[in-house]
Amino acid sequence: MNEHGKLEGDLTVTKLDDDEFMVVSSDNTLRHTETWMKRHFPDDAHVFVTDITSGLAQINIQGPKSRALLQSLTNADMSNDAFKFRDAKEIDIGFARALCQRITYLGELGYELYIPTEMAMHAYERITAEGEKHGLVHAGLKALASCRMEKAYRDYGHDIDNTDDPLEAGLGFAADFKKPGGFLGKDALLAKKAAGPLTRKLLQVLVKDPQPLMFHAEVIHRNGKEVGYIRAASYGHTLGGAVGLAMIDTAAAGTAEPLDQAWIEKGTWEVDIAGKKYPAVASLSPLYDPKSERVKL
Repeated sequence: MNEHGKLEGDLTVTKLDDDEFMVVSSDNTLRHTETWMKRHFPDDAHVFVTDITSGLAQINIQGPKSRALLQSLTNADMSNDAFKFRDAKEIDIGFARALCQRITYLGELGYELYIPTEMAMHAYERITAEGEKHGLVHAGLKALASCRMEKAYRDYGHDIDNTDDPLEAGLGFAADFKKPGGFLGKDALLAKKAAGPLTRKLLQVLVKDPQPLMFHAEVIHRNGKEVGYIRAASYGHTLGGAVGLAMIDTAAAGTAEPLDQAWIEKGTWEVDIAGKKYPAVASLSPLYDPKSERVKL
């Protein structure tokens, strides 16, 4: 975040050792992330940032059978007890040594492998050869977009950006207000909380009709009034319809009520797609696996 409590990026930080961390940002924010960190180091800090993007290849293995596939490839213990959600460990895959992180951007059991570039093809060939026994298929970014949208995972630069704060974006759980020394943007977020219940939040919206598609900027109606628009969307093959994320403001509905699940359920929701309104469902929590039980199987 910045000092105004607004979001400056979306990234993963992995603690490798007491004084070593790996930061992974999205491809379009790499330089911003690197520059932001360097600009905010204390003057007396002994710290260095090195861009190692070209030195590592990333391979995602996601889905219910991902553990079984990886276990058949490595001597490391991949069981749920030994390798918990959000753990990171080095594992062997053939002659390659990979940093394996149990993390997902799809909402299923899954892993991300970071492999030295010179060993990436060897590891890939091992994975695909063994994967034939497990029904492995290749999936592209469009499949990733569909899965992450069903799980209501945010994507910086698409459905959240530097005009949003974590509370409105549904990411307040990531702000540790008891953290020793605080954090950049803490005062702004505390002031936001003290101002009262939020009237503006990011919601997941699902079109009930399985035929129409959503992409960006489709207008959302509650009880016939425009209350926001779709920021990003895809087709949800599990949910059975187009699904997207929209920033909704209760003030647009002519009320100052808090935006909570009760307010959502009191309304009739529709999405304007190409000039036609379609009935829709809105929700604060993910419509797919809201308790995130599948990622912790």
